[in-house]
Amino acid sequence: MDMTINAAEVEKILADSRGKSERELDDILDRAEALKGLSPEDVAALLTTGSSTRIERMFRIAGQIKEEIYGERVVMFAPLYISDYCVNRCAYCGYRCDNKFTRRKLTMDEIRSEAEILERMGHKRLALEAGEDPVNCPIDYILEAIHTIYGMKAGSGEIRRVNVNIAATTEENYKKLHEIGIGTYILFQETYHEPSYARFHEAGPKRNFNYHLTAFDRAMRSGIDDVGGGVLFGLHDWRFEVLSLMLHNRHLDETFGAGFHTISMPRLCHAQGMDMSAYEILSDDDFKRVVSTVRIAVPYTGMIISTRESPAMRKELIKTGISQISGGSSVEVGGYALREDGGEQFEVADNRPAIDVMRFLMDEGLVPSFCTACYRKGRTGDRFMSLAKSGNIKNVCLPNALMTLCEYMMDYGDDSFRIQADALINTNLSKIRNDSMRELTRGNIEKIKNGKRDLFV
Repeated sequence: MDMTINAAEVEKILADSRGKSERELDDILDRAEALKGLSPEDVAALLTTGSSTRIERMFRIAGQIKEEIYGERVVMFAPLYISDYCVNRCAYCGYRCDNKFTRRKLTMDEIRSEAEILERMGHKRLALEAGEDPVNCPIDYILEAIHTIYGMKAGSGEIRRVNVNIAATTEENYKKLHEIGIGTYILFQETYHEPSYARFHEAGPKRNFNYHLTAFDRAMRSGIDDVGGGVLFGLHDWRFEVLSLMLHNRHLDETFGAGFHTISMPRLCHAQGMDMSAYEILSDDDFKRVVSTVRIAVPYTGMIISTRESPAMRKELIKTGISQISGGSSVEVGGYALREDGGEQFEVADNRPAIDVMRFLMDEGLVPSFCTACYRKGRTGDRFMSLAKSGNIKNVCLPNALMTLCEYMMDYGDDSFRIQADALINTNLSKIRNDSMRELTRGNIEKIKNGKRDLFV
């Protein structure tokens, strides 16, 4: 049975959860801290509590969970927008069909140019993005773009994983995406509240709430075992959205053996043609609470924050659960090559170059990672989740993070970057618990320094 959302059920769970005693909340947080998993009712209790002491404890536990599962590594990626043609009229989006700007889609040569720039920035994984337009941006164009990206290499750089964020589509098209070798298929539900969904999706195929909601069922039936969800926080009450997101995750886990591989955490920000007063804007404190609750509820899921958020906010959110961030991003078609001014899907708040984002992470004692090993070693879907739930994913995450950081250091870092990165690598080598894995990693790092590339476990 495909995914459904019963709004009355969600509201009842939230209403029944209010007023939990501090003892009951502590019991929930004790189980969360022990990685024992939480029920929807538990999640609702954390979403609705007004206890500042328990909220602060949530923040601490969320950070502890991320460190326990993934260690110090933070995965780096970049979006690549290839077409801004769109037939939908979504009130919050700069690509909406009635916005007036010169639209474009990239040629394959332009896609090569954009990918080459991203490769020379050090990126190994991309999130391919496009508006929905079956005439100007058909599935065959998406497939050709993926094939083009995988088929090119700039010096020592190469894109090793292309994640795809395109509109909900058919099982036949998902099979095509699976066959060409995409990484994660990403789709934001935007809002799980159907009346709000209808309000903000004014026209176009995306207006079909149920077709959008059941996209992951079609994708996973078609062989795609890594899917990434998310909502656009600001379209409806954040408590309703988080609980619905967790119910969606549970449905996928029960039906296909694996829930969301990643969950993106976009917060509404200004885009061309939108009226910000029409939305339920989250405060920084509430958004931090959203991130920590999701991390506690799904400890083994990668959590993504984009350049929608400021450097200061991204720093805070990494402490409470975020494990993947974009760096050096452009959200306009052809933006990396700076060929022309175009329409951006939304405003970017963190404009730092990728290398500066990496410096910031290293300043925090974190290891920037360009790892794509799990995908290429077959650690996807239920196989990834079993490894994560056993506590063993960190045993490969840190070694692979250190090796990719060494690659970046040798290929793109200046002298000061190399000094900082080399010191961080040496410090973290001692944190690899398994003796043979530590020595393998140490040996591979020496090989990378001597010219070898793409070593991973």
